[in-house]
Amino acid sequence: MDEIAEAFYLPLGEGRFTPTRATESPWDVGAQHGGPPSALLAHLAAAAGGQQPARVSVDFFGAIPRRELTVEVSPVRPGRRIDLTEAVMTVDGRTVAVARVWSLAPGPTPPVVTPAVAPPPVPDEGTVVFPGLPDFGYQEALDWRYTAGSPEQVGAADVWTRVRIPLVAGEELTGTDRTLIAADAANGISVELPIAEWLSIPPGMTCHLTREAQGEWVHLACRTRIGENGLGLCTGTIADAGGVYGEVSQPLLVRAR
Repeated sequence: MDEIAEAFYLPLGEGRFTPTRATESPWDVGAQHGGPPSALLAHLAAAAGGQQPARVSVDFFGAIPRRELTVEVSPVRPGRRIDLTEAVMTVDGRTVAVARVWSLAPGPTPPVVTPAVAPPPVPDEGTVVFPGLPDFGYQEALDWRYTAGSPEQVGAADVWTRVRIPLVAGEELTGTDRTLIAADAANGISVELPIAEWLSIPPGMTCHLTREAQGEWVHLACRTRIGENGLGLCTGTIADAGGVYGEVSQPLLVRAR
């Protein structure tokens, strides 16, 4: 694929950013997919904290416009080994998303370490992860390679993802950037109902991480469960070639279109 943008975000200084077409949602060309804003908030919060992000919790206050935005970062609980940082995203003076990031200080190797189990190898050919929908920037900004399930079928699915452009222009992608850009797609990867007929709206996302992703590829093994009350839960295991290093979860409001 040709590059669709220089990066997901162009920095304007003083905490201001312009989102590019790479952030584009499948449902509204004027809105952002949840992955890039989540990654941007965590990226800026982690830079302020300076330790390893261990839990990233993001709340969306509705659709996030694809317009100039501002992020303000503030310490909530400073600490040498454990710290909590909050990042708030506003558009036109209105809060659109808030992230809280718990960061932990890595230390000596403990006497018991969980053995690493790597996912299947990355397939040679990619695919479109949301068939039946018009092309949109977020989908095109990542490579998608399925190892279980299929984009043509509903149900659980596993997929390798590779982010193709920087999160912020002029900055190198971190392993956590790659993880969070992809993680919010978990509910779309593992839908239990046809995506053209049913909405599965996540008002937020939480990721738990034990380390940075290593290498370009991040693997998501995603499952969605739907209750008879119209609420659902998507969960996913996050791994790289070295094995599992995190989990993602999303509550879902499930409604017919």
